[in-house]
Amino acid sequence: MSKQNKLINVDRAVTKLKSTTSNALNKFVHSYQAVAIFMFSFGLLTALSIFSKGGPVGELIFNVLEWCFGYGTFALPIFFIYGAAILVRDRDAVPAQKVLIGSFWIQITSSAAFHSLIHTQPLSPKAGSEVLAKSGGHISAFIVHPLANSVGLEMTHSFLIIGLIMSVLYMTDIELKDLIGGLQAIIKYIYKFIYAFVLARREAGDVHIEDFYQSVDEVKSDRPSINIKSSLTKKIEDNVTEFSTFKIKKESPKSKTIKPITKKSEYILPPIKLLKLGTEVTSSKKLLQQTAADLTQLLKEHGVEAELTNIVPGPTVTRYEIELAPGVKVSKITSLSHDIAYALATPDVRLLAPIPGRSAIGIEIPNRQRKLVSLGDVLSSKEASELSHPLTVGLGLDISGKPRFLNLSELPHVLIAGQTGAGKSSCINSIVTSLLIRTNPDDVKLVMVDPKRVELGQYNNVPHLLTKVITNPKKAVDALSWAVAEMDRRYDLLADGQVRDINGYHAKFDAGLLDEDKFDRFPYIVVLIDELNDLMMVAGREVESSIVRLAQMARAIGIHLVVATQRPSVDVITGVMKANIPSRLAFSVASSTDSRVILDQSGADKLIGLGDMLVVTASNPRLDRIQGAWVTEGEIKDIVNWVKAQKEAQYNPAVTEEQKTVTNNSNEDFGEDEVLIKTAKELVIRSQLGSTSMLQRKLRVGFARAGRLMDILESQGIVGPSEGSKPREVLITVEEFESANLPSISETENDDLTEDSLEEPTEENWFEE
Repeated sequence: MSKQNKLINVDRAVTKLKSTTSNALNKFVHSYQAVAIFMFSFGLLTALSIFSKGGPVGELIFNVLEWCFGYGTFALPIFFIYGAAILVRDRDAVPAQKVLIGSFWIQITSSAAFHSLIHTQPLSPKAGSEVLAKSGGHISAFIVHPLANSVGLEMTHSFLIIGLIMSVLYMTDIELKDLIGGLQAIIKYIYKFIYAFVLARREAGDVHIEDFYQSVDEVKSDRPSINIKSSLTKKIEDNVTEFSTFKIKKESPKSKTIKPITKKSEYILPPIKLLKLGTEVTSSKKLLQQTAADLTQLLKEHGVEAELTNIVPGPTVTRYEIELAPGVKVSKITSLSHDIAYALATPDVRLLAPIPGRSAIGIEIPNRQRKLVSLGDVLSSKEASELSHPLTVGLGLDISGKPRFLNLSELPHVLIAGQTGAGKSSCINSIVTSLLIRTNPDDVKLVMVDPKRVELGQYNNVPHLLTKVITNPKKAVDALSWAVAEMDRRYDLLADGQVRDINGYHAKFDAGLLDEDKFDRFPYIVVLIDELNDLMMVAGREVESSIVRLAQMARAIGIHLVVATQRPSVDVITGVMKANIPSRLAFSVASSTDSRVILDQSGADKLIGLGDMLVVTASNPRLDRIQGAWVTEGEIKDIVNWVKAQKEAQYNPAVTEEQKTVTNNSNEDFGEDEVLIKTAKELVIRSQLGSTSMLQRKLRVGFARAGRLMDILESQGIVGPSEGSKPREVLITVEEFESANLPSISETENDDLTEDSLEEPTEENWFEE
């Protein structure tokens, strides 16, 4: 009995030891850190043993590997070290077990393929160790010899190459089309490198060494750095976009400045190559599929029957599109936003329920690695070359990675809002840089208002500016007033020319149908305001009235507004402004309330910042999510230097001059009703009593408003200054008033002045407005 118990205990111990060993081995195989360290160490030890630097252990390992793989041993360190790098880089997407096993399969298939290629007749495993060690080894001979005898040598080559490809796909856990795309990219890169090398060698033979040393300080990083000097000016000739073929022309020492270019054909636009391209971040399809599986499982756990139909990876977020089963309410999935963010470990999730125009729900999840979208990526695209309108600007990339543009003439005005650091100033820089690259100063002019004094100052002396960048809020009010006056002048020209808009006016002017002495070819004007809140604090009424009037009427004559603010509240973005500026760019905001102020709906509070924006325009009222383009200060400086060298800035001093307005018989500066002012004027003159309390009783207004009416009458010369508690002196008699044929109160208005209105003011109506 005791022997049976001992045998049972021994069996239990052996079973426990097997289980422990198996669990430890599984943990080791599935732990990417352990497998990565093992593969790197084994590859490094094999590499050292090849050079006889591995000691006795390394010599033993090398002899075993040489017997197995022959010359294929020299490739084993590369495969294993690369596999370790894959585990470190893509640890969440590629299982460690697949990488380890796949590395051995690649080693076996590549050695066998090498063994079959170097021999017209495959060697038998009985050929001897010395002969096989100089080919593919014994394992390759065991594979190739029977296979070649069965299907032939050519078919053996095909089988081994197919096996090698399958081993690579298994190891890297990618699809075949991705492998083909990677090989194409490598071939394309090698071709470009060889082509650039040959071209550089050819150009080096055409350039004299003296010219090279003369221009080496002028040419840096394949960009022309153009500076205005007293004795040297530069002229870009022929093909400007190819930086390798430009010459520096010396002029006489007497010319100290570059003369302004008057002809449009002589102005050369900056090349797109001044802008750098963004970073290429490829999304792991295995990781996307894993996230999609987790999302589908989460919906099933919450009782939502849905099917994943499409995955749209973008530069910032990835949209997962799902379709609900019949009978499932949309509200069931919209309430799971926090649960989805928790399950997928993402900062925030935005739901589109449903996607506009489709029977699907979009779940937008931020990417773990964001792509840096450069303005060069947008403006160098094929879509940009097909757009010819001067007011077309690059905005960024949409959620599917396609370049997006905005035509300021179609917006026709745009409001940009978002919290600090969300990307508003970067968006304005992208807009301005796009205009500088794509437009001629004769076609587009800019008026920039920068109360912060640090964002737009780098554009001073650019030929596109009508005046220097305005930093004083009072000067900004004068500039807006000038824009209103310029709008009225242009409408008079449109009426005299019998055309409807700026396009018809330009076409008629270019055709020679308008007299150049009476008409001028006025350009487009873009007014950019970087911070509206500062202007509203200084002169809110004047700024609002100018912006509203421009927004209502300035579209047809080519004046467009780009207004930005970091405080999207109702006292800054008033209802009248929102009604007349239908296009909005919303960046990240703190709350859904601010999002509703900008977009009239929530959504901007779910953005993740750094240029992530929601766009709604007058022509496209549905929300589009776009990653804004980024332009560096160095790129802006290069472009500004280029355009400065092409043409000098010619400022218009009238833009910032104080606009003179007539105050007599006008109520625009006082914000009061014109009829009410005329009524108060007639009451004071006919009664010859300049009393504020009398106006309060007669007109049924509050004391403060009655006092304001009396101040307006004083500014118009009707009454004298205040004399304390005494009534003001009336400076115009009844006879002068009637002889001047001024408008009087209508009979309807006189009916309102009943005896009930002559009652004394009470404490309640004394303070009311």
